[in-house]
Amino acid sequence: MSETRRQRLQSVLYPLAYHPQFRQSELPDLVEETQAAFVTRTINAVVRAGVLERVHSDDELHYTWASTDPIQLIDRWIQDQIHGDQVKERPEEERPRERLLREGAASLSNADLLAILIRVGVVGESATTGGTKLANHFDEELDAIREQSVSELRHITKAVTKASYCQIMAGIELGRRATEAARERPVQIVKITSTTEATEYCAQKFAYLAGDAVQEEFHIVTLDTKHKPIRTHRITVGTLDSSLVHPREVFRPAIRDAAAAVLLVHNHPSGDPTPSREDHAVTERLTEAGKLIGITVLDHIVVAKERCLSLREC
Repeated sequence: MSETRRQRLQSVLYPLAYHPQFRQSELPDLVEETQAAFVTRTINAVVRAGVLERVHSDDELHYTWASTDPIQLIDRWIQDQIHGDQVKERPEEERPRERLLREGAASLSNADLLAILIRVGVVGESATTGGTKLANHFDEELDAIREQSVSELRHITKAVTKASYCQIMAGIELGRRATEAARERPVQIVKITSTTEATEYCAQKFAYLAGDAVQEEFHIVTLDTKHKPIRTHRITVGTLDSSLVHPREVFRPAIRDAAAAVLLVHNHPSGDPTPSREDHAVTERLTEAGKLIGITVLDHIVVAKERCLSLREC
């Protein structure tokens, strides 16, 4: 029964995952499920869960995914529908702690991180539910959590006990101190004008990808007019694929940073930096897209345990 339900939910959501944005009127043509009422209930449910977002535009209701990797969010949501939100009912590989160990803390949502800090739920409300409620409540101002009292957080979710409140506050304070320590370190002004400088910069900046990451991650480094780094942005997690690394997702943060150029960066968890055919295809596609909008793709650096490698030199 659960497998039938899983397949039915997938028949609604999987086809939509290939469309970053779609109109409500397009649903009958995009999904495989024929019962309109079931489609509507499913769409409303994923909107309530924060997987999908409603956007009002051109006098018609649009939907857009809350992540550049909607399949991952969809699979997690479907698991919750089938197994419930109790962590022990989830497949082991989908539990927040196991995913943190496997994929790293950066891959987890705010709700998952808060669920780990809550650790143990209470009767009638799991740590997962508590984490989701807190993440939704503080969606626009996550930093405001540290200003709340235990009673204020318990008003949002009864999963917050005195013990879990202390864990949440300790985690926030430790993160604040770690950030302060990083800011106090002397900042080296870097200017990237050559392949060697780009490779050396990425080897240092993304060393954690070479040593700790278990999945491929695609990042960009935005650069100003003098080719000094502005900031880094993670674009996707998972096998590099030109159909997933869309120019829109890559250049949106670059435009927001008013960047003149970007470095493309991704890792090879295998340790071998040899670029694949898909790596070259992604580079060529993004280089051409950058030319159209006036943002130069300086290079594409592959980070791996053996060494870092520039695709411009391959």
